Amino acid sequence: MSNQPTLDFSSGESDDSLNLASYAQRAYLEYALSVVKGRALPDVCDGQKPVQRRILYSMSRMGLGFGGPNGNTGAKPVKSARVVGDVLGRFHPHGDQAAYDALVRMAQDFSQRYPLIDGQGNFGSRDGDGAAAMRYTEARLARITSLLLDEIDEGTVDFAPNYDGSTEEPRQLPARLPFALLNGASGIAVGLATEIPSHNLREVAEACVALIRNPQLGDDELFTLVPGPDYPGGGQIISSASDIAEAYRSGRGSLKVRARWKIEDLARGQWQLVVTELPPGVSSQRVLEEIEELTNPKVKTGKKALSQEQIQLKASVLAVLDVVRDESSKDAPVRLVFEPKTSRIEQQELITALLAHTSLETSAPINLTMVGLDGRPVQKSLRQMLVEWIEFRQATVARRSQHRLNKVLDRIHILEGRQLVLLNIDEVIAIIRQSDEPKAALIARFSLSDRQAEDILEIRLRQLARLEAIKIEQELAGLREEQKKLEDILGSPAALRRLLIKEIEADAKQFADPRRTLIEEQKKAVAEVKVVDEPVTVVVSQKGWVRARSGHGHEAASFAFKAGDGLYGTFECRTVDQLLVFGSNGRVYSVAVAMLPGARGDGQPVTTLIELESGTQLAHYFAGPAGATLLLSGSGGYGFLATVESMVSRQKGGKAFISVGEGETVCRPSPVAGLPVSTAAGTQPLAAATHVACASTGGRILTFEIAELKAMEKGGRGLMLIDLDAKDALAGAAAYTRSVRIEGIGRGGKEREETLEIRSLNNARAARGRKGKAADLGFKPTTVARVE
Repeated sequence: MSNQPTLDFSSGESDDSLNLASYAQRAYLEYALSVVKGRALPDVCDGQKPVQRRILYSMSRMGLGFGGPNGNTGAKPVKSARVVGDVLGRFHPHGDQAAYDALVRMAQDFSQRYPLIDGQGNFGSRDGDGAAAMRYTEARLARITSLLLDEIDEGTVDFAPNYDGSTEEPRQLPARLPFALLNGASGIAVGLATEIPSHNLREVAEACVALIRNPQLGDDELFTLVPGPDYPGGGQIISSASDIAEAYRSGRGSLKVRARWKIEDLARGQWQLVVTELPPGVSSQRVLEEIEELTNPKVKTGKKALSQEQIQLKASVLAVLDVVRDESSKDAPVRLVFEPKTSRIEQQELITALLAHTSLETSAPINLTMVGLDGRPVQKSLRQMLVEWIEFRQATVARRSQHRLNKVLDRIHILEGRQLVLLNIDEVIAIIRQSDEPKAALIARFSLSDRQAEDILEIRLRQLARLEAIKIEQELAGLREEQKKLEDILGSPAALRRLLIKEIEADAKQFADPRRTLIEEQKKAVAEVKVVDEPVTVVVSQKGWVRARSGHGHEAASFAFKAGDGLYGTFECRTVDQLLVFGSNGRVYSVAVAMLPGARGDGQPVTTLIELESGTQLAHYFAGPAGATLLLSGSGGYGFLATVESMVSRQKGGKAFISVGEGETVCRPSPVAGLPVSTAAGTQPLAAATHVACASTGGRILTFEIAELKAMEKGGRGLMLIDLDAKDALAGAAAYTRSVRIEGIGRGGKEREETLEIRSLNNARAARGRKGKAADLGFKPTTVARVE
């Protein structure tokens, strides 16, 4: 009978049973840790993921080194399939395609800043073309990979058994530079992800040297040495130095990046824009597809026709762009040519349009998450990464020195025994010829160690010549000098640091290259859609249908609506203004007036122009200039002032702006100032309101000076406008100068309204937040509006 525990589906546990929930939790945690540490995240020590480390180590064992600077040409490349087979068979029992994909990435100069594999054949392109099958491509180690592997056999790192115990593999590679920063990494684990950008070798080396010399180096000095990432494809970082520093300080952030280009002058005053470098992760193919989508848009799913936004965007792009060509080749990895509509178009206008509407300007994430020295996956700052690598490198150099010292001492021990033999050569030969146990006899006669005696017995006769004695003396002198240096390094932290700096500077001198990515702060490109500034009247129905009619002064009765619908309001404004839509949940959505449909027919539901949250109802509307100020309030009795500009959002999902409590509603917004008003004498600015009138559903009215309110450009709940009883609610609040109109529901559900002049309003004057006075209106107020 089996003694293995059985799954117990009950809630309890016993000694020979295992609760299913506990088993699932433990199994999932083991799986998660395996993915985090065994697949997805790089190590801070050598910057490699396990599969990359295994590929490099396997290729080193196969003798596929590039060769050294001494003229050695190194090994010839072999088929990638041989490498993948060796990796899978010895170290990495996973899918062959996964291993080959990792090998391909390490050979792509557009994926890694410093490729670790020298590949021959088709290893893919930056446009997303895949590599040829592994049976066609060939690979060997790149020259720079020597920085990872040269010290592997010098006792520098720990080894662990491979998956079947048949051999051993290194836990880390003895990296002479922090490759986690040089080549970066990208990966998604379970609950963790990493996005480490690549950096310039010279800058990182200088930062390491500075930190070794001064561990208290300030962040400002560190970020001066490492000003930002250095992407394989070049490009430009346009984020400010403070934004880059904050990302490095916290280990997480996002940088604004853009392409680099040049203007080529052609015959007869013509010119063309040529993009030569792309942002990280962007391909020429992707840019071409985006331009195709802009200039030849498709009707969106669920729609019957192109949206006004698509039509306007198409027109704006076609107004400046005539032809785009991809002239990328072997000599020019990136060459995208954009021809303007006419040579008279301003160059900056074309550039801005392309940057604003395509991936020629985009964002690049930074997430410095990796497996640290302690074996834990943690998000680190730039300083922590460098400090931990320096600590690892110090330990590596110390172990290498100790390993070499042990070999030197062993060699000195052997040579001292040989030296003794040469001084007494005749006696040694006699002992060997006459003794039954020559080893023991030699040990007893000359006080040799077992190791020395064994070496003497195995020595060749040719090594007993007089010339050999001179060579031994010279070798001993060199070894004793090396012994002294190694003991100094191991006994003096300062000497160890000096050696560390010397080696880093030598490696930087050999492998450093100029920075590819330009760092220059620029403002984000925003394409201004040219709109003719004309008077227009925005008409909104009660059910949220919206349209815009040219001109001002239209009679409200001239607008027709669908059956069961009616007029919510008309807003005389300009085509450059904004329509604000207030949701019942306090979110404010904005639509450019120029994007509204014309007045033919019933218009278009405003819900097709915004992305309304599920369960949210349309509450109120307002259209006007960005500088107009509104009084915003809620039925809970609170309110504040805000400009239209502060409520505008580029997102169709709007922005949370008015805080409303449970069961509360948003009241109708009231204009305060900055709004043009049409009069018989022409358009005049709306007089700035001086007071606020509040009306509760219970019929109480309170007025106070508008100076008692505060402006809140980021939104919120605001200040208490009127003190409400438990069963009372704010019907509305309006800013005014002379009079207000109160609308409501009378007996029998009949709509009623009454206009209150300045004298009546003054009778309800008190400080903000008071209860106000009961008004004999004869109906229940629902809305308060300003009257001019």
